[in-house]
Amino acid sequence: MKHIVITIGREYGSGGRLIAQRLAEELGVTFYDKQLIAEVAKRTGFSEHFVRDAEHQRPTNSFLYDLYCAVQTPSVPDQMFIAQAKVIKEAAARESCVIVGRCADYILREEPYCLKTFVYAPLEQRVRRAREAYNVEQPNLESYVLRQDKARASYYNYFATGRWGDSREYDLCINSRIGIDAAVEVVKTAACGMAGE
Repeated sequence: MKHIVITIGREYGSGGRLIAQRLAEELGVTFYDKQLIAEVAKRTGFSEHFVRDAEHQRPTNSFLYDLYCAVQTPSVPDQMFIAQAKVIKEAAARESCVIVGRCADYILREEPYCLKTFVYAPLEQRVRRAREAYNVEQPNLESYVLRQDKARASYYNYFATGRWGDSREYDLCINSRIGIDAAVEVVKTAACGMAGE
């Protein structure tokens, strides 16, 4: 396969991470998720736990606004994003791969070899996956799932110029209600088509 990078943005509980893992296995390419956190931690000197927590802090304003206003050191979340963007760009330039979340679609938006994908699913299916596959124990699981989406949207909308989950921001949006295996096949077909195979 020619050089291709598949980014997977996803709603919480949609199975997007699982789809990404299977895609990487079937295509024989590197799967990037938590490895990015480790690399950002190494480059910034912060602990992996600190980097992970910084991703979940709720930013205000926008990244561009904060950069414009910053006359001193950028905020910690901004530093983390800058380091993360560098790691993602280097990985994408180096090899074909599948990258989950972390605004990778936005970071690689100018790259012709990038297939920007978003995975979504009906809320009841996502709640069920959170309970049965992720073993989440929350009194109101539906509210928990929606809060996770809200946090992801907040993070994305802070750093990116587009809107998280907006189909116009992606090359392919797929409802995982069709099944994980079917979703993998759809994304794989799109990736092969994009690579001219």
